[in-house]
Formats: sequence, structure tokens, C-alpha cells
Amino acid sequence: MNGKTILITGGTGSFGKKFVETVLKKYNPKKIIIYSRDELKQFEMQNESIYNKDGVLMRYFIGDVRDEKRLVRAMEGVDIVIHAAALKQVPAAEYNPFEAVKTNIIGGQNVIDACFECGVKKVIALSTDKAAAPINLYGATKLTSDKLFIAANNYRGTRDIKFSVVRYGNVMGSRGSVIPFFVEKKKSGVLPITDERMTRFNITLQEGVNFVLSCLEKMWGGELFVPKIPSFKVTDIAKAVAPECKIELVGIRPGEKIHEEMITEADALNTVEFEKYFVILPSVQLGDNPELKLWDTEKFRTTSNSKEGKFCEFGFKYNSGTNHWFLSVEELKELIKNNVISDL
Repeated sequence: MNGKTILITGGTGSFGKKFVETVLKKYNPKKIIIYSRDELKQFEMQNESIYNKDGVLMRYFIGDVRDEKRLVRAMEGVDIVIHAAALKQVPAAEYNPFEAVKTNIIGGQNVIDACFECGVKKVIALSTDKAAAPINLYGATKLTSDKLFIAANNYRGTRDIKFSVVRYGNVMGSRGSVIPFFVEKKKSGVLPITDERMTRFNITLQEGVNFVLSCLEKMWGGELFVPKIPSFKVTDIAKAVAPECKIELVGIRPGEKIHEEMITEADALNTVEFEKYFVILPSVQLGDNPELKLWDTEKFRTTSNSKEGKFCEFGFKYNSGTNHWFLSVEELKELIKNNVISDL
């Protein structure tokens, strides 16, 4: 990261801001470019001291990932791209399906094409657990985006560029997620819960950023990285936020699952497990010719990490309901205090 020029699409979002804050603390990049649609958020970010560091140029581009020409202009001289821009609200995507397609799929391809044109070296696209066996449009668009970024490695030709994807679960306290919702509903004395059996994966914003940074170091190009993270029961979140409140069951919303998956049984056939993460390997190989073959899976398993990985067993799936690591109510309370709301 030192001396590099980095561009973050959706850079004024919660991930983008934490990513920039972390990079400025740990590294000395040459330039950081924030690419997003919201001029107010850009103005506010420019005026926060944590996003200003001596010797690092900060540039703010108003632009949409739907606009390929604008992306090309923004990416001139860029070394690393983190693609975080997306339409992420499940109900909004269901009601406005083609808008989600234009941003999450066409926008993703625009990012890929701009990276090719501008000589970018490394690209990481952020994914979601909803992209594994999707049942809603948001998940389907992100699965398509994942496939586009992985497949981009197949036609890079002689270009020195790598594309990889990072997939993780619910970011604790992110906009529209369950914890801020429960904190707001706490005032009414009643917490609406869709289903008592519901579970979700959990990762803090800082953990998500740190994982992306570690994947930037490890990436060969073509991987889909999945961190090993804990699960929680939604009922335990309710107990952690407002144990005094009454629970009201309201039923599952359209496009919602009881449990989320990050690796399906089908994906597991092509997945390597390491100590702290999984890697879903690219499924498309260009025959057996060593000159055409993009991946040496055995070499990746044995050399891409300091400790060797192992292929997942047949029938394995990484599911929030069958995960071996669950957070207790007390652990959730501590995490919420440290990462979301201190005066819980």
C-alpha cells in the first residue's frame, strides 16, 4: 500500500470510511481517491481530520459506477481498486429490480473494464452472504457481480492485473441492520422479530477492513475469500440490546432466509480451508495445457499461506445456523458497546 494510488468506489459508505481511516493509520499511500455519488457525504468526509494525513493526497470524485467514462477518468494512474459501491437494501432491490441490476451488475462490469483500460494492478470487489444460493434480487445481482470479477482474470491477456472477491456476513451496526433498528424500537417497549429461529453471521467493520487488507496481500487473482466469523441468534441480539422489551413475532419478510450461507455444498467442492478463512477457487479452468491453465490448485493450497490449507469435505457448507462458533448474549453486549453504541 505504501506509495500506491488507491481508489474506493462507494468510498463515503461505512466500509469506505473505515478502510481509508485504517490505511492512513497503517500505511503511506501516495493518493486515495474517493469515488461516490453523494456530494454531502464527500464534503463531510473532506472536513474530518482523520481523513487528512501529511504526504497523502485525498481526491474526491463525484460519480456513479453506472458511468464507465467517469470511472476511466477517475482511475487514471490508480494501482489498487476496492469496489464497495452497491445498492444493498433487499426490499428496495425487490421493488426497483433493474436499478439494482444497473448498479450491481452493469456497474461491476464498468469497474472491470475501467480497470483494464487504466492499468490497475489489483482489484477486490466486496460481496455478501446473500450471494450464496440467493433467494432475493440483491443476492442474485451480487452473485452475478462475483462471477464477473472472478471471470475477468480469464481475459486479462498480458496485463498485470488481478481480480478477487471478498464475501462476509452482516456488518455489526451497519445502516439498516438489526442492531440500530432494535435500539430505535427499544423506546416503544416492543421489539419486532421475524422468526425466533433466525441466525446471522457477524463481523465488525474493522474486522471486515482488516480482512480485505490481508486478502490484498495474499491474492493470486480469481479467489473468493470468506472469513471464519461467528454467528448470532437474532433473539440473543434482542436480549443484548433490550432485555426488558417484549418480543413480537411479525413473520419473515420477502427475500429473507432463516439462516444465511457463505459457502454452499456445491461451492464446497471447490473450496480450500485455511486456519482463519476459506477460499472458493475459480471453477473455470482453461483445459489441461499448463500454458493455458490459470490455477495450480495444489500449489495454492500449500504455498498461498504460511500454513497449508485443506480441501473441504464432501457435503460441507458454511451456514450461520450450523456454524460451530456462536456469540453469547454477554459477548454481543460487549461487541455492541465497543462497535455500535457505547451507552447501551
